[in-house]
Amino acid sequence: MFVQRFGPTGQRRRPDEVIVEEPMTIQLDGTKVATTMRTPGNDYELAVGFLHAEGMLGNAAVSSVRYCADGSALESEFNTVTVETGGKAPTPTPRLGSTSSSCGICGADAIDELTDRLTPLDTEPFDAELLIEVAENVRERQELFSKTGAVHAAATFDQDGKIWLVREDIGRHNAVDKIVGRMILDGQMPSPELGLYVSGRASFEMVQKAWAGGFGTIVSVSAPSALAVDTAHAGNVTLAGFIRDGEINLY
Repeated sequence: MFVQRFGPTGQRRRPDEVIVEEPMTIQLDGTKVATTMRTPGNDYELAVGFLHAEGMLGNAAVSSVRYCADGSALESEFNTVTVETGGKAPTPTPRLGSTSSSCGICGADAIDELTDRLTPLDTEPFDAELLIEVAENVRERQELFSKTGAVHAAATFDQDGKIWLVREDIGRHNAVDKIVGRMILDGQMPSPELGLYVSGRASFEMVQKAWAGGFGTIVSVSAPSALAVDTAHAGNVTLAGFIRDGEINLY
């Protein structure tokens, strides 16, 4: 598309790219559980990661993931994803409402339900300087952000600072779900030896998803909330953030 750009040099017309945002319905063994606003792409990962973070999969393995529900994928415009466990997952409780691109747990009955089922992790801390380096390296790999400036990123990294996986989405929680979903589908969970990077702030939701995904360390560009800090302590998750001018806070 084209936009009118205004500034000190006057007005000019120029091409611009904007990020796509569309709803996606997630089904588990044929039951609709949620609708989330997301950036299309890596939708299977998003669906599986979301269900895992919510505890809806239980201990069941994912047997298949596909687009559509009762009709064809074209009929649903590739905006419905069905995750199958062969009926081995617990009977799902649908979300109370839709999930926006800025809030991943909107409509959840109680945040305690998301952490009570989790046990503290056995982890090893990362070097603070390495965490700063990781954040800088991830920024260089945020392709959608460089084009649109309108998406968040999540990434996994190891003790050597190597970036293993990067995902972007208009929703911070979606980017994390895509990371976790990919790892589940690849049989790489849990992963306490790996760290999770997230752009933006470290909310309770980001820490809960990191904990549920088995990540022993989470680093965010911005600061955390008090509840995020408390949740990290409860899960024995190292929480780092507020990266500014080559410095970082460890909470």
